[in-house]
Amino acid sequence: GLYFYDKRVVEFAKSIKPSVRGELEITDLNRIYLEQNELNVELLGRGTAWLDTGTHKSLMAASQFVQVIEERQGLKMACLEGIGCEQGWLSVEQLNDRIQFLGKTQYADYLKNLLKRQEIIR
Repeated sequence: GLYFYDKRVVEFAKSIKPSVRGELEITDLNRIYLEQNELNVELLGRGTAWLDTGTHKSLMAASQFVQVIEERQGLKMACLEGIGCEQGWLSVEQLNDRIQFLGKTQYADYLKNLLKRQEIIR
């Protein structure tokens, strides 16, 4: 899963004892927050994928998933500059600065194309 915790998490984690597997379990940490009525859960919306990458095999599967989605949609997954532009958090000038910083890379080329598409949309 994807977890966000406040600063108390360190102290809570120190109080957890290793499980039978000899590991600290995230569910034990979540249980502490639940017992204090401070556990908030958000369901991931449609179109969101959560991929466990805890093993070599699952990491490879996640990499292949990202590759297939990016190739089929022609968009980079989690492209912060693209998200920043779409949301109005990043100006065209800032995006151009980033492109210049990246130099002659495939990612810079991707951002150039993204910028062209953004200008067409505007």
